[in-house]
Amino acid sequence: MAKGMTKTALVRALAEKLELTNKQTACFLELLAETAVKETKKNGEFTIPGIGKLVKADRKARLGRNPQTGETIKIKAKTVVKFRVAKAAKDAIAPPKK
Repeated sequence: MAKGMTKTALVRALAEKLELTNKQTACFLELLAETAVKETKKNGEFTIPGIGKLVKADRKARLGRNPQTGETIKIKAKTVVKFRVAKAAKDAIAPPKK
């Protein structure tokens, strides 16, 4: 499988399109990532319009199985982060079959 766009390639593409410097564009991406993490931690979700939403979710404690030994183990409750793709992005990338 081919590797996706790297951060450097993304910065260059955005900088060229928006007529900004690579440094300004890289700072913007860093700020976006920092804001997404901070807001998700604080409010439980962060939406990037047209792309998707970061959502903080709580998982309950449950029983699991050690795949090597087959032994049943207890998995503690924990908080995880999920990404939900926006419908517009999902339909553009993988259109629904008719």
